[in-house]
Amino acid sequence: MPRRLRILHVVFSLEPGGMENGIVNVARRLPADEFEVHVCCLERGGAFVERLPHPENAVVLGKPPGFSARAALGVARHAARIGAHLLHPHNLGPLTYAALGSGFGLWKPVLQGEHGVFQGDQASPARLRQRRRLYRACRKVHTVSESLRRYLIEHGFPAEKISAILNGVDTERFQPVEKAVVRARLGLPAHGQFIGIVGRFDPNKKHILLIEAFNRLAAQLADARLVIVGDTGAEREKIHAAALASPARDRIHLAGFQADPTPWYQALDLLAAPSIFEGLSNAVLEAMACGVPCLAHTACGNAEVITNGADGFLAPLDSAELLAAELRRVLANQLAGVGQRARARVMRDFSMEAMVGNYARLYREVAGWPF
Repeated sequence: MPRRLRILHVVFSLEPGGMENGIVNVARRLPADEFEVHVCCLERGGAFVERLPHPENAVVLGKPPGFSARAALGVARHAARIGAHLLHPHNLGPLTYAALGSGFGLWKPVLQGEHGVFQGDQASPARLRQRRRLYRACRKVHTVSESLRRYLIEHGFPAEKISAILNGVDTERFQPVEKAVVRARLGLPAHGQFIGIVGRFDPNKKHILLIEAFNRLAAQLADARLVIVGDTGAEREKIHAAALASPARDRIHLAGFQADPTPWYQALDLLAAPSIFEGLSNAVLEAMACGVPCLAHTACGNAEVITNGADGFLAPLDSAELLAAELRRVLANQLAGVGQRARARVMRDFSMEAMVGNYARLYREVAGWPF
C-alpha cells in the first residue's frame, strides 16, 4: 500500500469563499505523512491556491462555459496521472465531472461534498433527478451541518450514504483583541457600533438587503457603521453602487478583499449573516471565535451553532424592514457578554482539530484504507 493517501478535490476554482477556505484549512492540517492533497480547478485557479500546503499540486483545466467533455476527460487523466486514491468534488457541477472522470465511481471512489441548500434551479425536479443519478457514483456524501444532512434526506436522498462533518475554526488565529487598537490599525473610527458582513459578493449572501436595512438603521442610530469585507462575485458592481448611493455612505466602509480577515472580524461589534443558503457559515464561526456575536437567519445551519439570545441571535431576516428592526434590537444588548459566550461555544464544539480528524476518518473509509 502507498505511504500516503492521495486526495483529488474537484472544484470550479479556489477563488476566495467559505467552501474554498474549508478545503484549504483541511489540506493544511491533515497529517502530511498520511495524506497528500491535490486540487483540480475546472475553470480557473484563484487566490487560495497559494494557501495550499503545496500550490504546485493544483491544476487548472480552463473549462469554458457550459458542459465540457474535454474537462471530464481532463479530470480522469489527472486523477490517473497523480495516482489519486479518491476524488472529492464539491457541490453539483464538480460532482458531474468527478463522476464522469472516475468512470462513475468504478475507477476511483468518490466522496461528494455538499455545502449548502439547493439554490435556484438546483431544486427543480430535473436537477434533483440528476443529483440522485450522480449520487450512485459516490461511496459517501458529506454535509457541513446536521440540518443540511436532514435537508438532503427530506429531498429523498439516501440517509445511509450521507454523513455530517461540522465545520471547524482555528481559535488560535481567530481570537478577541482590544477593539480600539485594531480599529486604529485598520484606519476605522475609534467609536461607534460596527456591523459587518464578510463574504463573496454573491446574491445569496444578501449584501444588498443588508445595505437597505442599514440605511433604515442609520437614520435612527447616529453611531451605527457598516463594514463590508469582500470583493469578488456577481454582485460586485451592484453592491458598490448601493453603498455609494446610500444616504449614510460616509458610514459604510468597503474593505475589499482581505487575505486575512481576522482583524476585520475583531473590529466588529456584530456580524450580520442574512443568507438563507448556508450549510454552516465559516464567517459565523470565525466571528464567534473572535468574540463577536452574530445575527443570522433562522433558515440556515447556523441554528446548530447559535443559541438565540445566549451566544448570538437568530431571526427571520427576509426583508429590509425585518433586518433593520432586528439589528436595532440586537445592538441594544450588552454584546460583550454575548461575544464571550460565542467564543466559548466555538471552542467547545467547533474545533478545527475535530473537523480535520473527521475528514481523515472519512477519507480512509471511502478509500478503503485501514484506520
